[in-house]
Amino acid sequence: MRLLVLGGTEFVGRAFVSEALALGWDVTVFNRGSHPAPPGVTALVGDRSRPGGLAAIERGEWDVVADTWSWAPSAVRDSAALLSGRAGRYVYVSSRSVYAYPAPVGADESAPVVEASPDDDDASDYARNKAGAELGAVAAFGDRALLARAGLVLGPYENIGRLPWWLTRVARGGPVLAPGPEELDIQYVDARDLAAWCLRAAGQGLGGPFDVVSGAGFATMGELLRTCVEVTGSGAELRWTPPETILAAGVEPWTGLPVWLPPGETYGHVHGGDVSKALAAGLRCRPLKETVADTWAWLRSIGGQAPLRPDRPAVGLDPAVESALLSA
Repeated sequence: MRLLVLGGTEFVGRAFVSEALALGWDVTVFNRGSHPAPPGVTALVGDRSRPGGLAAIERGEWDVVADTWSWAPSAVRDSAALLSGRAGRYVYVSSRSVYAYPAPVGADESAPVVEASPDDDDASDYARNKAGAELGAVAAFGDRALLARAGLVLGPYENIGRLPWWLTRVARGGPVLAPGPEELDIQYVDARDLAAWCLRAAGQGLGGPFDVVSGAGFATMGELLRTCVEVTGSGAELRWTPPETILAAGVEPWTGLPVWLPPGETYGHVHGGDVSKALAAGLRCRPLKETVADTWAWLRSIGGQAPLRPDRPAVGLDPAVESALLSA
């Protein structure tokens, strides 16, 4: 199988490359060349956001295209249109953020999505970026477009900083503010499992939208943080704190305390979606401990500081705020 990855050097794109190479696929990556191409691939260089930037992929044929673009939808529209006659299937890694907010708890792929356009050149709204890009992929590939609406994505090479922040904080030891309730369900997908499922699904001819995260009850906030303590060996003491106390202190869910969202209707759909469609189509999620341990091993191998995307806000709790909450 021949795979073209639009991107391919960071986090999810890198996972696609690794999984495809492990399957023995022939892999080509196309990106701006700002990061070294992984070994074993054909590297093409171009900036799809600039006029003429797609010249390097104006020739060639592929069985599958994987696209992780998160900015102006028009770039996906143009890439998909250019490749529609020379590629079998188009895998667009979208997001569950496309659903109109707030989506109901238990929502599936049939939930309403935000209004968006594939022709939009404005990259300021993440949900509309992803929704518009979906429309561009479908316009060019029809039912040959697979829309993988990922939720929370974790794993080695994460460049958002959520799991790396928790690992780094827990590794420092001492009392750690742990946002409750401890038994709060979380839904996520390891980037490697996301990539592996997408490649299999594309190979099987699947198309249309799929919410790609773990099923309900797969993991909890308590299991995540206890696993961080275990793999770092820090002996940190988790101090479970009620959501009301945290919110009253002005801490922002999801960013101030990564991964965590307080229970209730406002955020309930994020960790309470119906993902039975992807599970029925073969999605398999590796154990939580494997994701956490592999991310910690990667962090240690690069000196403990994860690379962060410049277009995403910094995550993590201010130490002074944590100290004040722990003291209270």
